[in-house]
Amino acid sequence: MMVEGDSPGALEQYRRRLGHQLEPQLRRSFELGFLGTMPMEDQVDHALGFVVILEDELDGAPPSVIDLGTGGGVPGLVLVCCWPDTRVVLMDASERRTNFLHEVLEEWPVAHRAEVVRGRAEELGRQEDLRECFSAVTSRSFGPPAATAECGSGFLEVGGLMVVSEPPDTPTGGRWPAAGLTPLGLSPVGIMRPTERFGYQLLRKTDRLDDRFPRRVGVPVKRPAF
Repeated sequence: MMVEGDSPGALEQYRRRLGHQLEPQLRRSFELGFLGTMPMEDQVDHALGFVVILEDELDGAPPSVIDLGTGGGVPGLVLVCCWPDTRVVLMDASERRTNFLHEVLEEWPVAHRAEVVRGRAEELGRQEDLRECFSAVTSRSFGPPAATAECGSGFLEVGGLMVVSEPPDTPTGGRWPAAGLTPLGLSPVGIMRPTERFGYQLLRKTDRLDDRFPRRVGVPVKRPAF
């Protein structure tokens, strides 16, 4: 979904789906230092970009999604609010952050299909109940492109979609080379902009991930696949 301008009401229909419980939980997360310095309203809009792209590509909510390095719950908690019937897994390696998210989900009636998983993506992506089991993967700030692709592909089923937030003013080419993604079972679809402010790279899983991947903890960053 590419846009030329940023309509003030572009995300309004999605904001209405969030309910009243999300804001206080995100405020808590912000106060605990789990979120960045971006204003909360902008963080929510940025998270909604993942929702817009996946619903547009899939003609509705995905059956399952895992949020890589979910941190304080953005976009993870927004996905839970928007997709109460979707299996939403919030994955992070931090004990403090995952404990906080466990507490949040225990209080939420809409979170009956949501779960928190603590661990490193390189290891979790080899677990039978998680490996190539998800129809969608989201990543706000997991890591550099090669590491995100290698770890994310471990969770994504063939035919599934990965949406990765891109830094502002990112050039349209170079960061996600098709030749580098092919060995990871992925193909670049393009940069999507549900609104003018935020850009996201969309990847499609085209083949099963080779058993070599993901590599040991830390290796995808130290020795990037592309």
